[in-house]
Amino acid sequence: SPREVAEVSDVVLSIVGFPEDVENVILSPTSGVLHGLRPGGCIIDLTTSRPELARRISHAASERNVIAFDAPVTGGDVGARNGTLRTLVGSDAGFEEFQRVEPLLGCFSSSVTFLGPAGSGQHCKMANQITIASSMVGLCEGLIYAARSGLDLQAYLTAIQDGAAGSFSMKAYSPRILSQDFSPGFKVDHFVKDLAIALDECRAMKLCLPGLGLAQQLYISLQARGGGSLGTQALIQVLQSLSGTANLLTGLPTDLSDQGQSSSKTA
Repeated sequence: SPREVAEVSDVVLSIVGFPEDVENVILSPTSGVLHGLRPGGCIIDLTTSRPELARRISHAASERNVIAFDAPVTGGDVGARNGTLRTLVGSDAGFEEFQRVEPLLGCFSSSVTFLGPAGSGQHCKMANQITIASSMVGLCEGLIYAARSGLDLQAYLTAIQDGAAGSFSMKAYSPRILSQDFSPGFKVDHFVKDLAIALDECRAMKLCLPGLGLAQQLYISLQARGGGSLGTQALIQVLQSLSGTANLLTGLPTDLSDQGQSSSKTA
């Protein structure tokens, strides 16, 4: 159990799928990490989760003289394999305690950034996901437009990818889209979860971000078609169908549910 691991550890890192998993793994009174760590121990949660839960974990940890960090990661399956994730860290323990664990996080990260008190890492990840959501919509719509206009898609991408329109998403995911590879670097199900958290935070802060709301609805449509286990680049399929051009690129399957075979929880 997580508690048994914590009982023989000074530092525990966790990464799971959903906030309820985080709560169970860390806070469960019978099997949670916090009930196994000795005073002075450290829990670092790498899951993308709710800022409120990160603050609650921090409070519970401080009562047991344990240090907690919310440290969600981004960089997709490529970053995970290459050890080049970007880790976004929040903690009430402060910058000096962050510096103690920074080398550990650097083992799998190209960038580790301390952003402030508990929940700050999660807020940064929400802003990251909002940016990615809109950029993926733009990437897919640009490809659809270029294809309909008769452009050679590889020439189109070569022409723009190092300019103002270029992005990590374009370089990482456009080759997968063109080859009809919808296996997940990051699952649609997890992305929809992230966008829902971001929308909840927007409501709490009285923010109106219409691009975020649109992206979430498009990804929910992809889920409804059986695409929850696919990678986020499968958004191209929903956007093509809206224009009645289901075969615009190289032909799209109608059954999405069996295309995603592996998963990563980093984006």
